[in-house]
Amino acid sequence: MFPDGGGLYFRVAKGGSMQWMLRATFGGRRREMGLGAYPAVSLAKAREKRLAILAAIADGRDPLAEKREAQRKADVPTFREAARQYHAANLPRWSAKHGKQWIETLEKYAGPVIGDRPVNEIGRGDVLDILAPIWTEKPAQARKVRASIKAVFGWADAHGHIGENAPNPAGEKADGALRKMPAVAAHMKALPYRDVPDALDRIEASKAWPMTKACLRFIVLTAVRGGEARGATWDEIDLDAATWTIPAARMKARRDHRVPLSPAALAVLEGCKAFRGGKGSGLVFPSSRAARIGDSTLQKLLRTNRIDCVPHGFRSSFRDWCGETGKPWDVAEAALAHTVQNSTAAAYYRTDLLERRRAVMADWARFLDGEAGAKVVRLHG
Repeated sequence: MFPDGGGLYFRVAKGGSMQWMLRATFGGRRREMGLGAYPAVSLAKAREKRLAILAAIADGRDPLAEKREAQRKADVPTFREAARQYHAANLPRWSAKHGKQWIETLEKYAGPVIGDRPVNEIGRGDVLDILAPIWTEKPAQARKVRASIKAVFGWADAHGHIGENAPNPAGEKADGALRKMPAVAAHMKALPYRDVPDALDRIEASKAWPMTKACLRFIVLTAVRGGEARGATWDEIDLDAATWTIPAARMKARRDHRVPLSPAALAVLEGCKAFRGGKGSGLVFPSSRAARIGDSTLQKLLRTNRIDCVPHGFRSSFRDWCGETGKPWDVAEAALAHTVQNSTAAAYYRTDLLERRRAVMADWARFLDGEAGAKVVRLHG
């Protein structure tokens, strides 16, 4: 330790590193503070820092406490940084589509208002500034934005970035400033199940790309979600066993889901074989331009043929048909890959009812065909 005077020292460590130190008495005891390494901090700069710290002590302040507080503030993430960390932590259990929509929606509405501000400096008023303009104009969207903001602040609180016992700015206390909205369940547009056979005939008669038509028919025949069918690959399908196994990574419930394939569904796959090895190598339903058919392509197919529903709505049509024709509740729910909500029942319910579902899906295919047997669908032309 080499003294410079006034409590300033130049310290040379055994390893050869050099830094400036200040010894001073404050807070009732003698303390040491590092002022930076040499040569990054020159002698003149070290002396300047010493004078500033001694002036702070003379004013009754605690330089070490102020330094720790400054460091703590530097470690606090902005809302945008916290949102991205929360997003990254949850992405493994979300679908790619949901993850993309979640971060883009939050950035669109919250980003311009609080994105660049530290999470511990954001209050309820800031959150209300985001929600108030869309609360009545876009109620469904507003609810999602609020839930996402609340989740980000929950993450920040759990990681110690928000003051002790500080309320969540998007929590219940914000309710008093927001108009109460009626709870409205949002449903996908669906056709009455009796209209589905006619819709499929109209689609098949259209001049759309064969794989687009095949994909939609396959969605209807199997009652799966659109994304699950659009991403189907040949290695997931066992034609001999007439079973399609969708891996957990592509399922909403994050569990493998076996789908029994009716003769009609197998006929669709038979027509798709001619398109194997093209641009969408490995995909069952390759697009004519890209590797995978987009959801918007299927929606356009329905819109062009004046069919007033969305691809996901066919699941609702299937569920209504199950109810109207007396199909067992548990079999219908298993066909839709719905999670058993009752935790006790879920703990004991281990079967996926594959063979019982196979019979139901065969009946559904026969209903769609309007005849006793399933007809072969020609996909070329």
